[in-house]
Amino acid sequence: MSQDMMRGHLDGLVLAVLTTGPSHGYGLIDALRDRSGGAFDLPEGSVYPALHRLERAGLVASGWSEVAGRRRRVYSLTAAGRRSAEERRSEWRSFSAAVERVFGGGEAGGAAVGTTGTTGTTGAVGAVGA
Repeated sequence: MSQDMMRGHLDGLVLAVLTTGPSHGYGLIDALRDRSGGAFDLPEGSVYPALHRLERAGLVASGWSEVAGRRRRVYSLTAAGRRSAEERRSEWRSFSAAVERVFGGGEAGGAAVGTTGTTGTTGAVGAVGA
């Protein structure tokens, strides 16, 4: 998957992974790769800045833990982060359904794309380029 495709979605993906429980950075990278079937094989250099950005925004909290003699920074969702993850999930479902309708050639609201506007969907076709 290209970096351009990931841009704008990484924060939401990180929040989604953290809804299942706290994780350290490498664990998040593994979970993103596993849950995406290998499509999201991300470098540390993209995940850690996202975690820091989310922490500054108050959506993620972090603390140190020790596992097998190694100190790790563990990240977890705050209450605001949990709400944000749910909002992003809802927005994504609406967005991806609309994109699928466009790519799949389906109809939106009963009006086929490219009609002459006789269906009563005011400005629906012309608004795309505006």
